[in-house]
Amino acid sequence: MSKPPKLSLAAIVASASPPAKSLSAKSLSGRSLSGRSLSGNSLSATPQAAQAASARPQSAEIVSLALAPPATRPAATLKQRARQMSVYLEPPVYDQLRDLAYAERTKMHALMLEGLDLLFKQRGACSIAQLTESQSR
Repeated sequence: MSKPPKLSLAAIVASASPPAKSLSAKSLSGRSLSGRSLSGNSLSATPQAAQAASARPQSAEIVSLALAPPATRPAATLKQRARQMSVYLEPPVYDQLRDLAYAERTKMHALMLEGLDLLFKQRGACSIAQLTESQSR
C-alpha cells in the first residue's frame, strides 16, 4: 500500500482560502493580456478601472481564534497520572511477592503499595490515601 502524498503548507493554505474573484467578460472586452486597453491606456487610467481596483480586497482576512481554557480535570487513568519507578528484586523475593498476590487474588502492584503505606505509617509520614486526597483538592 502506498503512502499518502505529503501536503505542503502552500497547498493547505490554497485549498482553505476562497477562490479569487475573476473579472467578468464585460470588463475584459477591449483589453489585452498585458492589462492595457487596445487603445494603449493603462487599467488605472479609467475611473471604472480605478474603482474596480479599489473594490478588490488588498489584504487577507484576519481571523482570530478564541483559545479554550485548559481542562482542569485529572487524567483518566493511574498510568497517565502516575510516575513510573522500577524495582529490582532478587528472584526469591519476586517469586514470594508473586505467590502472595496469587494467593490473595490481587496484583503485585497493590501489595507493593500496601508495603509502602505501612512504611510511611511506621516512619510517621502521610499515608497514600492522605497524599492523594490532598492532590485532588
